Amino acid sequence: MSELFTAEEYHRILCPNPPDFLSEYGKLPLVKRLSGVGLLCGTDWTPLFKNSFFYSRLDHSLGVALIIWNFTHDRAQTLAGLFHDVSTRAFSHVTDFRNGDALTQESSEDINARLVDEDNKLKELLVRDGLSSSAVDDYHMYPIADNPCPRLSADRLEYMYPSGAALSGEWSIEEVRKNYSHIKVLADESGCPELGFDSEEAALTYTKKFTAISLLLQHNEDKIAMQLMADVVSRAVACKIICEDDLFLKSEEELISIFDGFAESRKDIVFTRLHKTFRNMTHVLHTDFPLPKHYCVSLEVKKRYINPLVMEAGEKSAVRISDRSLEAKNLIEDFLAYRDTSYGCVPIVE
Repeated sequence: MSELFTAEEYHRILCPNPPDFLSEYGKLPLVKRLSGVGLLCGTDWTPLFKNSFFYSRLDHSLGVALIIWNFTHDRAQTLAGLFHDVSTRAFSHVTDFRNGDALTQESSEDINARLVDEDNKLKELLVRDGLSSSAVDDYHMYPIADNPCPRLSADRLEYMYPSGAALSGEWSIEEVRKNYSHIKVLADESGCPELGFDSEEAALTYTKKFTAISLLLQHNEDKIAMQLMADVVSRAVACKIICEDDLFLKSEEELISIFDGFAESRKDIVFTRLHKTFRNMTHVLHTDFPLPKHYCVSLEVKKRYINPLVMEAGEKSAVRISDRSLEAKNLIEDFLAYRDTSYGCVPIVE
């Protein structure tokens, strides 16, 4: 991991005094397997992206839990945050692209609650701590943990810091420290608790960086990486190189090693072409039409953005940054209006 941004130091910023129980629950196999699943959806494994470090779904889940504990000191909410991604398969939201769900990217949550409810080792800990599985199996019920876009939640707050740091160097650890120090629990338009900022400057900084990072996820580069890996995985299953359960049982590193070996064997030329293209592509052609002898995608994908609350000292109520700052309003509107070219294409590697 980058010397400038480590999960350990970042997590200490999110919660200087983490609860002891979090470490114990984090060691459960249900949660620990996420250490081999990347937050950045397979882009760690292609030279098309230059990710500066690997940040796992376990890192993310711990980060979300730490934010929730830092602001609520509520055990159930904190554990719900820790467990919110236990259904995530290898390569993360690539599963949603396999399912034709690029626009909402929620299909991979399909069995999350069931996995929590049916885990016997987890049940033992919950009984000991006087909690039911229904209190921790759905973080959507806790607005600090999760809420509808474009509100700010622990989940969205957490993933955008390391995503920006890894993808483009958008956040340094000191920038995160400064920005996070201005996070407070505020009340939204309906009086519901929501994370927000006590400084317009901090809220604007977060909005600038969030929209810049989210814009990367709207580019055809990201669309191609996600859909091509989805096709690689689906072909691997069809060829019986792996089975669906392997996406839970094996790390991304293990799967990539299997894929590399099978691609070299050339036992299935379709798989070889797909995987070698993914592992060797370095640039994308932005076109209005598909190109022959190229792998091309034309997709609409989920727009991730935040319009955070801000309430400075002495003010009686919070407002959205877009209502306070014309610059923020324009940033958000420009992001929502952005469209890449109709197609992104990369040459197929034989």
